[in-house]
Amino acid sequence: MSEMTFTQLGRTGLKVSRIVLGTMNFGPRTTPDDSHAIMSRAIDAGINFFDSANVYGGADNRGHTEEIVGDWLTKSGNRDKVVLATKVYGDMTPWPNHGKLSAASIRKNVDDSLRRLQTDHIDLYQMHHIDRATPWEELWQAMDTLVSQGKILYVGSSNFAGWHIAAANEAAKARHTLGLVSEQSLYNLADRTIELEVIPAAEHYGLGVIPWSPLAGGLLGGVLAGAAEGRRTEEGMQKRIEKLRPQLEQWESFCADRGEKPGEVALAWLLANPVVTGPIVGPRTMDQLEGAIASLSIDLDEAALARLEEIFPGPGGTAPEAYAW
Repeated sequence: MSEMTFTQLGRTGLKVSRIVLGTMNFGPRTTPDDSHAIMSRAIDAGINFFDSANVYGGADNRGHTEEIVGDWLTKSGNRDKVVLATKVYGDMTPWPNHGKLSAASIRKNVDDSLRRLQTDHIDLYQMHHIDRATPWEELWQAMDTLVSQGKILYVGSSNFAGWHIAAANEAAKARHTLGLVSEQSLYNLADRTIELEVIPAAEHYGLGVIPWSPLAGGLLGGVLAGAAEGRRTEEGMQKRIEKLRPQLEQWESFCADRGEKPGEVALAWLLANPVVTGPIVGPRTMDQLEGAIASLSIDLDEAALARLEEIFPGPGGTAPEAYAW
């Protein structure tokens, strides 16, 4: 049985589980009842970090995922055990100011998320994307107001470049406020671009790194040996499989030689990185959640990590040394 481990979220004193429960599939691909069962199992396994977004639920049902999470929080009575994270940015309706990061949008969307989540506060409120049209002064004034009102505790980012992290936190520093405490980025063995600038910026400013798509959309989950189903059948995924087939063959052979499942090894690789707070796993089924929990028991020694570096080489280090003197 894998025992959950915990770490602090970036430079904060907040303790979170090394596995983050992503809820994006709750509603569109997983029924509310099954979603509730997965959340209950996550709590039983020690996962206390739940991640959502106001736009989750499907193109025609945005907000539904937060409603499912909120129903479970109320029925289970587990709100005080959960570090609850959600996001803001995407357009919730076609009407102006119902999306992006203006002060008006932030004010409306946080109240809507609180209502759907059936809670009085959000522990980590994340900007889902950079908003190039909103000045940092306006954005931080809005976020600082929410903190003072007790509606949110911490602010995080998602899909930010290293420069955005620097600009955001320097603007917060000028206001004598905490600034960003986490960055949620695409990061996995096959997608390592953030090692160039995002991870160095996160380390410098004390942000926890929360990888999304840790299995590269299923690419690292045993796509060659497994059945062709779900996203694996999509044209874009098939093209990527063919492009990376030599690497994937080595990858799946590496995992088979160890007697371990590729998806679990992929998570273990992220967990071995000290800058990573915890990967977001978005289970559609209970079995997928159990696999994510099992990754905690996998130990990758220096030889294993070196071999994975050969199969999936990174960008060559941090910037600018990776591409210039």
